Amino acid sequence: AVTGLQYVRAAEHLHGFARRVVQWWEDGFDLLLTPTLPEPPPTLGQFAPTPGDPQHGFLRGAAFVTFTLPFNVSGQPAISLPLHWSADGLPIGTQLVAPYAREDMLLRVGAQLEEAQPWSGRRPRVHA
Repeated sequence: AVTGLQYVRAAEHLHGFARRVVQWWEDGFDLLLTPTLPEPPPTLGQFAPTPGDPQHGFLRGAAFVTFTLPFNVSGQPAISLPLHWSADGLPIGTQLVAPYAREDMLLRVGAQLEEAQPWSGRRPRVHA
């Protein structure tokens, strides 16, 4: 159980973090480029619970949000684009992050990148 005070302190911590992330753009940066995931896309069942260790799948999944979590917390617009492909034919995501409320910038840059390197017709060997 979480007390009201613990909840308020956690919310203050997240809001402070979000303010620090948003301030980075005040130095005049337009976009931030990061990988979407810290490693190639997960395989089917990779996050399934391990018998006897129910947190294994959760912790494994948590490692995959390294680059996306800060911007989910700060509320900044971000887009993931499949700009590279692994040797196995899996898309490798590239994340672009824009300043707060600049979704227009992401959509313009995303459209330009898709025009320069179309990906809509590419499919990995195994896909849903």
